[in-house]
Amino acid sequence: MSAILEVNNLEVLYNNIILVLKGLSLEVKKGDIVALLGSNGAGKSTTLKAISGFLPLEDGEITDGTILYNGESLTHITPHKIVQKGIFQVMEGRRVFEDLTVEENLICGAYTQKNKAKIARDMDKCFEYFPILKKRYKRIAGYLSGGEQQMLVISRAMLATPTLMMLDEPSMGLAPMLVEEIFEIIKKINQNEGTAILLVEQNANMALDISNYGYIMENGRIVLDGSVDLLRNDKDVQEFYLGMGHGDEDASYRNGKH
Repeated sequence: MSAILEVNNLEVLYNNIILVLKGLSLEVKKGDIVALLGSNGAGKSTTLKAISGFLPLEDGEITDGTILYNGESLTHITPHKIVQKGIFQVMEGRRVFEDLTVEENLICGAYTQKNKAKIARDMDKCFEYFPILKKRYKRIAGYLSGGEQQMLVISRAMLATPTLMMLDEPSMGLAPMLVEEIFEIIKKINQNEGTAILLVEQNANMALDISNYGYIMENGRIVLDGSVDLLRNDKDVQEFYLGMGHGDEDASYRNGKH
């Protein structure tokens, strides 16, 4: 399958001083789930923000490299235009509109759509994946549990009918059983809707369980990429990311490979 997203030699600078991404390259193929793994501060969220066009909101800028979506450059395109092209990012920390109801949050996700009948059908589809949201339809989103809010932001993304959904730490702050449920539904959305997914996640085991391909980041660079089986069988990945080793706690994957 051809790649719908290609990031080539990307460099990102914050505040004209801090170089966060240092020649990063990755791709997402149509219909795939791609995991982007790495420790805190590796540059994972910055990568998603560069693709979504959010960098200028945080005094960041792309100083080199290209981002291509279906062969078209995304560099210097505004975030709402990127959403219209078919990319939707689910931000870290859920980010519901707390003062709006579940219904109103979902309507916000569908702002690119004009067909009200289709919006209603898409909402019903979300309720099939997340039945609890139908019960909470008129509830203020700020009063939902953390798990329900995560379900809501994923559903809000689905209402934009993206061909590429980017998820930033969907397991954050959730109980293990709920994490399993969320990840199982993410996999079903990928399979049933054909939505490609770029998944940033600290829980490497869970991310690799549902992914086709993976990238590992260290200090703004990709240090390893490959199929899920290749990553799972790599001894350094097992030690530093899958909790299967007993090495130096202060070591990093990059230093281990060096």
